[in-house]
Amino acid sequence: MKSSLALVFSMLLAGVPALFAAPRTLQLWPEAAPGETATLPPEANMTKPTDRIVAGRPVIRFGNVSHPTLTIYSPDAAKNTGAAVLVCPGGGYNIVAIDLEGTEVAEWLNSIGITAAVLKYRVPPRPGLPVYLPPLQDAQRALGLVRHQAKELGIDPRRIGVLGFSAGGHLAAMLGNHHDARTYPRVDEADQTSCRPDFVVLIYPGYLALAEKDFALNPDLNVSAGATPPTFLAMAEDDPVHVENALVYYSALRRAGVPAEMHLYPVGGHGYGLRRTAATVTTWPDRVEDWLKAAGWLKP
Repeated sequence: MKSSLALVFSMLLAGVPALFAAPRTLQLWPEAAPGETATLPPEANMTKPTDRIVAGRPVIRFGNVSHPTLTIYSPDAAKNTGAAVLVCPGGGYNIVAIDLEGTEVAEWLNSIGITAAVLKYRVPPRPGLPVYLPPLQDAQRALGLVRHQAKELGIDPRRIGVLGFSAGGHLAAMLGNHHDARTYPRVDEADQTSCRPDFVVLIYPGYLALAEKDFALNPDLNVSAGATPPTFLAMAEDDPVHVENALVYYSALRRAGVPAEMHLYPVGGHGYGLRRTAATVTTWPDRVEDWLKAAGWLKP
């Protein structure tokens, strides 16, 4: 039976311009996600009136996600560089900040000619499983799907990266270090395709260093030359999640000989996404664009 993804892309090949121009939201798994047995309350925006706003605007915080999705945003054909990025919003593995660190990121990526694939992964943590495992399964599946359909999407399968924020930064780093084998039974041909990102961008990442162990590198991150992709990191020194996450991971990348670039800023806190404020840290998208161009990921 054709998956919803295959159906959408077959329509693209048949020539449906309006569909190509609009974002396409796809169910990540053709049936239930692997290991899903518990019934969660309905998925909902968990934002409360008392929650922190960012740059004068609220944030959409999706919770109770049991049916993960992948939404594809394609740039204008005249701008398309052939690069693509899987976007992993943050939320402490409890919610998914889908606009601040998802749809708004997709708009920026499209503006510089990059196809964006926004991942709404499973949250909150499932009892008895590592907190990151269902999201990692979703991320592996998503990256493989994007690469498997590279021709239909008009992208280069050798220039597909991942960008993550906060817990999504940890998820992106996990994907960058756990791509040799799937963490779930293979579903279809897309799972035969490599899910290794070609580059990784980590913005105010969490869980890379363990505060309770004097900020030792998280042992789940098996950084190694030739396997871990080139990585960009940006973080503020006053981030309450602790700047050591970036420092320790950058040091591990250097020791392993993995190309890496890191930008630290004195102030800025956490969770600003792409919303520009007076804090210089919010200029990080400019630095990422420079890095992508210098490394050859943004070929015209």
